[in-house]
Amino acid sequence: MHKVDLPVDQSVEKAVERRRAAETARKGRIFNTRLRVLGIDLDALNQQVQEKRHQQDTEKQRDKAFDKLRKYQDEALLQQDIDEKEKREALHIDLAQYWATHQRAEDSRDADLKCGLEGAFKSTIPESELGPASMQIFQGEDIGEEQRKRKQMKMTERDLQVQMDDNERRHMAAKHREMLLSRELVHQDLRGVQQAALEEECKKAACIALDSYNQALAAERAEKLKEKHRIEERENLAEMWHTMTSDMMTECAEAAEKEVGGGKAPQVLPDRWKGMSPEQLKTIYREREEQRLERQRQRDAEKLQEAAWGLQQLKLSREAEEEERRAAELRREQRIQMDEYNKQLAREQQAHQEYLNKKLYTNKPTKDYFYQFNTSSR
Repeated sequence: MHKVDLPVDQSVEKAVERRRAAETARKGRIFNTRLRVLGIDLDALNQQVQEKRHQQDTEKQRDKAFDKLRKYQDEALLQQDIDEKEKREALHIDLAQYWATHQRAEDSRDADLKCGLEGAFKSTIPESELGPASMQIFQGEDIGEEQRKRKQMKMTERDLQVQMDDNERRHMAAKHREMLLSRELVHQDLRGVQQAALEEECKKAACIALDSYNQALAAERAEKLKEKHRIEERENLAEMWHTMTSDMMTECAEAAEKEVGGGKAPQVLPDRWKGMSPEQLKTIYREREEQRLERQRQRDAEKLQEAAWGLQQLKLSREAEEEERRAAELRREQRIQMDEYNKQLAREQQAHQEYLNKKLYTNKPTKDYFYQFNTSSR
């Protein structure tokens, strides 16, 4: 029989390790004073840190993308400048080659003057095959040189004169334009000054008219005030005369009475009433004396009532003081009894504490006794 190595079931060991790890994490959460007291949410803080790092990574990637784009654009601009320079150089080379091929100085009309040739036309026949009759210009001879030079000088002078005349005409035309512009500016300034003077005159005329209008209004208002004062004075004089001549200033008592008929008493006119008659005054004095006596009787009755109330209040206050004294005496006795009872309880508690400390609890606990607590999260 051969021994067969069967696979060991490690699920139990993994479960035990998993429970141990969970127990360790739980102990860390429970016995961590900072986490238990302050209530720090570690998961939320870790999530915030991850979000912040993700945001920073995103910003870095965006900056890198912008840098790449900027570098690409710079390289594109540099390449464009290089291409333009190469195009300009190629165009310049082609132009110089075209000038050298198709626009040579020897092929121009005045080649004999610029290039030192004797004539613009050249014969293709070799000089050795030509005879004496083919000679046109001999050495030291130039038949029309002086005339040609004079003609060229005249043409040059004529061209220079034409240029000078053109410059002079342009200069005169510019001066004429400047003169016209200066004249127009002067006219504008004169028109502005005249317009300003006219506006100033209009303002002065408007101010004068306004002053005249204001003066007329002031005179009219003063006249109206004078007329108003005169009317008020006339009305006041008329009222004073009417008051002096009316029944109001007289001593006639009948002037204040108005008969109404029907057996009724005459009606009194307040604006003409001069006072009461002696009979009316006696009646008033008699009624006032009666009212005074009635008032005196009422005061006497009120004084008697107040005296009775004072005696009643004094009696009530004495009874209240006596009741308060008895209550204070009772409270004092109760406080004395309470103090005695508290002393008795203190003596009993002290005796019990001495019994516990000296007879019952004789062995003091060591550190190992306290270390056995809080060793597990359960």
